[in-house]
Amino acid sequence: MTLGEQMHSQSRSCAGLVVAGLLLVLAACASDADEGTAAPTTTAAPTTTAAPTTTAAPTTTTTVAVEPDLSGFTTVSEIVQGFVDEGGLNGATLIVVDRDLGVLHRGHFGEFGPGRISLVGNLSEVTSAGVLMRLHDDGLLDVDAPVADVIAWGSGNPEVTPAQLLSHSSGMLGGQESQFYGPYVCSMMYAGSLQACGETIFTTPDDDADLVPPDTELLWPGTGADFQVAGAVAEAASGKTWAELVDEIYVQPCGLEALAYNNPWMQLAFDPATFGYPTDFGGDPSTLAATENPSILGGAYATAEDYAVLLLMHLREGMCGDERVLSPESLDLMHEDRVARVYDGGQTDPDTGITWGYGMGWYTDRETGTGLITNLSIFGSGVGLNLDTGYGAVLLLESTWVDGQALFNDSFFLDSIQEAVLLARG
Repeated sequence: MTLGEQMHSQSRSCAGLVVAGLLLVLAACASDADEGTAAPTTTAAPTTTAAPTTTAAPTTTTTVAVEPDLSGFTTVSEIVQGFVDEGGLNGATLIVVDRDLGVLHRGHFGEFGPGRISLVGNLSEVTSAGVLMRLHDDGLLDVDAPVADVIAWGSGNPEVTPAQLLSHSSGMLGGQESQFYGPYVCSMMYAGSLQACGETIFTTPDDDADLVPPDTELLWPGTGADFQVAGAVAEAASGKTWAELVDEIYVQPCGLEALAYNNPWMQLAFDPATFGYPTDFGGDPSTLAATENPSILGGAYATAEDYAVLLLMHLREGMCGDERVLSPESLDLMHEDRVARVYDGGQTDPDTGITWGYGMGWYTDRETGTGLITNLSIFGSGVGLNLDTGYGAVLLLESTWVDGQALFNDSFFLDSIQEAVLLARG
């Protein structure tokens, strides 16, 4: 299977990995959390007016913080450890977060330990979309206005907007035929610059016969070309490089350890059969050549701890501690099912019949209606949030989406996470 097939064949992979797994447990958690029963109350007897009494010395009330019961995560850890051992994987990290309680659980398995840096593949969509939404917050661009308003070469597709690029709705060629598509292939190459690549993609006449009108179909260009153009627009609007934007928007205010971007696709030794995780990366970004043309859709690397911090930022209305990263309004635009609102779009998994929506960087669940959003990676990793109940998780693997699918289809694993979260909340 080619890179594009693994990376962007979302009609199958989104239901197969986190979307069919993590969302299930998040939905169940939402259902159970809403069923709490208040303790019964009794009516006090009528009181009479007593004679005046001497006022006693004031008393001090001490509130003792109750530590959450995290014992339920023992079972979760045993399942993940068994999965790693049986599959011969090099390891995994699972972090579960809660809007109010913060990090509930952090488990490292196999070779993985705190601070391990991994390529995150498609999870890059979440952070990349957020960069443009921050520029939208700052008034440097309007995500619903044409790209041509920001940069002259935007006239190559004068109707296309950043929001359409970030929701895979720009009309660019997608699907099987877009794998290593010539007019867009610069998105996968570390040579050149992001500006030059964006202009090449947006102005080429070679794709004219393959374009469809924007906001009519949900299509993933197999090279990530739509996000590559969005990244170039962000640089043009801000006057900063993509690396500077990522550092200023996320790394500094959130205190992240490693989040950054490169363009690994032509540099590392990917398995041509599975396009699984490249073993020659080794958690060391210095193995990658410096580039001015990072892969905006799939080129990020980070620690699981980094993504846990960002998940909490999404749950806490765009705040990293006292620092605002994104406005609540921009988060709403990222989290919503944009393709349903704008043009009744979506992707239906042929195996399950389930249709998934998409916002900007996040898949949306239409089955439960409980504010469930996810993203997934070709390397088996996944992130998910339940916006209604304020709970989320990140799982990092260095494997293939097939391995991730196997774990997230394990109902005992999913039920165990649910039970652990509810137990921690009391």
